[in-house]
Amino acid sequence: MDVYLPIANLAVNGLVIVLLGVGTGILSGIFGVGGGFLTTPLLIFYGVPPTVAAASAATQVTGASVSGVFAHSRRNGVDYQMGGVLVAGGVVGALLGAGLFNLLTALGQIDTVISILYVALLGTVGSLMGRESLQALLRKEDAAKKRAAKRRHHPLVSSLPMRWRFYRSGLYISPLAPLLLGVVIGILTMLMGVGGGFILVPAMLYILGMSASVVVGTSLFNILFVTMAATMMHALTTKAVDIVLAGVLLLGSVVGAQLGAKIAVSVKPELLRLMLALIVLAVALRMAFGLGVQPDEIYSVVPL
Repeated sequence: MDVYLPIANLAVNGLVIVLLGVGTGILSGIFGVGGGFLTTPLLIFYGVPPTVAAASAATQVTGASVSGVFAHSRRNGVDYQMGGVLVAGGVVGALLGAGLFNLLTALGQIDTVISILYVALLGTVGSLMGRESLQALLRKEDAAKKRAAKRRHHPLVSSLPMRWRFYRSGLYISPLAPLLLGVVIGILTMLMGVGGGFILVPAMLYILGMSASVVVGTSLFNILFVTMAATMMHALTTKAVDIVLAGVLLLGSVVGAQLGAKIAVSVKPELLRLMLALIVLAVALRMAFGLGVQPDEIYSVVPL
């Protein structure tokens, strides 16, 4: 079943796009990531222009996050206070990202920058996540418990002023730390069409020191509102949002997020992280390969 995408100006197989939405929705429910870090490059591989893929993926991530937040909220797995601070930083970051997106588009470098960012970020995160997962699987159970007991927030976080108590996360830290983290996630959301969860979740665990029981739900809460803000800014400034593409992706992602939330409580976490790391590294390698190969058609689609 072919579907015409008016902004991307091409026809795609609707079933393939729906299945892609299901896959990213499952990742959203399992790991607390919006799934955009895979949606955008996979759409690019399929032939969708990078600018349209990034803007439309942010819209799809919003839908997947709504479903995921409800699923985790029922388990009391969302720290709304922490999420509110992250969202505030994310909106500021989205504004800054919109300016960068327009500047890079005017310079004709936005497609290349998107690809380079994906290779760098996915390669780094995939490598670190894969190493940590393998170590966790190979260690004895008592060693894993010993490591978990030592988790604290980063020393730099401790040095920041104006501490607040985040009761649900079990933290007493400055709100400036999650605020700055939210700004970074907001910029990445605008430039790459990602929810930022693949960076936010590890940062919440190892930099902020949050309780693992609320990390996934709080990440999805942040992603929900930041991607909404990014979508509005894309629609008003870059005009690169393809509503048909986003709608077809949403059909699958909302269902996938519910499935992912169920899988998350029944499969060994270390094994899930290893699987995600392998997927991330595979996408990074494919993006790197694409940077070094001359495309079939040497032009870029710039929405009017």
